[in-house]
Parts: sequence; structure tokens; C-alpha cells
Amino acid sequence: MNRNQRNEDGMLQYLSKRIPDATARIRGLENYRSISGMLKLYQTQSGVFVVLAVQGMPTKNNNICGGGIFGVHIHDGSSCNVNDGALITDAGTHYNPTGCAHPYHAGDLPPLFADNGYGWYAVLIQRFSVDEVVEKVIMIHENPDDFTSQPSGNSGGIIACGTIKRLE
Repeated sequence: MNRNQRNEDGMLQYLSKRIPDATARIRGLENYRSISGMLKLYQTQSGVFVVLAVQGMPTKNNNICGGGIFGVHIHDGSSCNVNDGALITDAGTHYNPTGCAHPYHAGDLPPLFADNGYGWYAVLIQRFSVDEVVEKVIMIHENPDDFTSQPSGNSGGIIACGTIKRLE
């Protein structure tokens, strides 16, 4: 086992014993009410460890090569109120405190790959701290981010969202 593998294993063990610093309960909108999930954020010395787990993702994009791919972004809005499946407040644009072009917004996260309705990932991000994104919203979009189109990657409509809350 090399040193990098030991560090990765150590990080996963460390986080598995720790309560996240912030979370967001993710709920599907309108025609996507089957979506539910959780975002967990852990502040570390190396950055923010982001864990995203969802179920009930649409399978309409599935093809012979695999499941669907969905865009994921933190938006700078402060609420993600859902009433009867409809988003009733503006969630704002991608979180981008430095004014960078897409895909270099602080809130641009890796795409979510989902198969049979389930998607999960864990990634270390150094673009923001947990404190900076508390009370912002996490959005899952119906299409993958193309990492090119301005201003937001042509990810299509919002299918699920949640407000990031600090855990005390």
C-alpha cells in the first residue's frame, strides 16, 4: 500500500467517525418527487469533503452504456422552498464569489452519475469553505454540465434541491 492510499483510507475512516459540519436534505421538484437524498459537508485542513447521495433519480436518460448523468451546483440563493413539488423561491445563480467564468465557479461541482435511480459521490473541494456555503442551496439539474456553455453549463432545468444548513 502506497502513502497516498494510506492517506485516502485515513481520510475515509476519519470522516466516517465524524458528524458533518453542514448538510442539505435534497428533495425532488414537480415531476421528480421520487428524488430524495442528502448532501454532507466536512471541513478539513485540505478543503471541504463533499458527500452526495441520492435515490429516485430519473432513469429516462439511461441507455445501453449506463445510467443518467446530472449537473450539480451550489447556487447563491438562500432558500430552496418547495411547495407541492414546485420551487417557489429564486435559488439564484451558481455560487461564484470570485467572478470566474464557468466551469470555475466555486459552486460548480462534479457531475452525478446515477444508475437504476441511485447516485453517490465523495470529492474534496478547495473552492469554498463550509462557512461560505451555509444557507446556500444545492441544485441537481436534469442534464450533465457541459463545462463549456456560459454562464452555467447548459445543465437544463432543476430537478432537485436542498438548503445547506450548519449542524451544531
